[in-house]
This record gives sequence, structure tokens and C-alpha cells, in this order.
Amino acid sequence: MEVTKPAGCTCEEATEEELLARLDEVLTEYRAKPGALIPVLQMAQGLFGYLPEVALKRVALGLNKSFSEVAGVVSFYSFFSTIPRGQHVVRVCLGTACYVRGGKRVLDTIKQKLKIDVGETTADHLFTLEVTRCFGACGLAPAIMIDSDVHHRVKPNRIESVLGKYRSEVVVAERSA
Repeated sequence: MEVTKPAGCTCEEATEEELLARLDEVLTEYRAKPGALIPVLQMAQGLFGYLPEVALKRVALGLNKSFSEVAGVVSFYSFFSTIPRGQHVVRVCLGTACYVRGGKRVLDTIKQKLKIDVGETTADHLFTLEVTRCFGACGLAPAIMIDSDVHHRVKPNRIESVLGKYRSEVVVAERSA
């Protein structure tokens, strides 16, 4: 997966071996701490961008846990992902208020514009599409969240404009690199 580098960044993307070495440092720090599994998994996902099997095995070994326990925690919490995600995660709220006020139409429009289904990532690795039940913007329904930005009272005819802001960020970053 190609990652867009911040403006002015001349750094190279880390290799799997380098990422695993960084994960080993985290494991060394957290090995003796009770309740370390979830924080370590969060840090591992931060390093890799998702949780590949090699990282899950390293976490299990490093925290002296079974692979099935680690994998079970990862599959239980929706925050964790075992597949690569796009640079931007688009979450569409389908909680009651958002659904009633057009959230399903918004979701269908996003699926059509991005040419992906829920749980998929665009071919250019720019967007991943997810559905959520609520992120507390019921009075502003329908709402979507892209990364940590909440967009409220979203209409299907505004989707291209909203997505365009995130596409243009990538173009700007590529031009200045």
C-alpha cells in the first residue's frame, strides 16, 4: 500500500522488518503491564496502518498470550482492522436519526462515487468505507465522519464536494513532495 507522505517529507516508507522492530520495542515496554493487550494492538495498528497476521503473532508471543486470544480481541473491537485501510476512513452513520433523515441514500451515493462497498478500500488506497451506528451527531443528521472530521446534514448531491476536499489534500501533498 502506497502512503502519501506529508508535504516536504523526504523519508522512505518503513519496511516490515523495521515495523516489527518498532513493535518489539513497544512489547518490551508493555510486557509486564497488566491490561497491555489493547494498547499494544492500538500501537501496532498505528505502526502498520492495520493488523497483519505477522504483527498479531508477534504481539501474542511478546505478551505471552495465545494467538486465538489476540485474534479474538481484534475481531471483537470494530476499531481494529486486519486488512489495509485507505488513507481516509469514511464512516456513514446509520443510527436511527441518520437513517430516517437519509443516511441510507448518503451511503448509496458514497458507494457509487467511490465504486466500493462497505468494508472495502478504493483501488488507489485513498478511501475505506465503513458504517457506524452513532457518533453523537443525531441533531445534525444525516452525518458522516471522514477520519476525525464530522460532516453534518449531508445530502447525496454534496458527497462529491465533501470527498473532493480529501482528494485535493493528496494532490497538494504529492505536488509539494
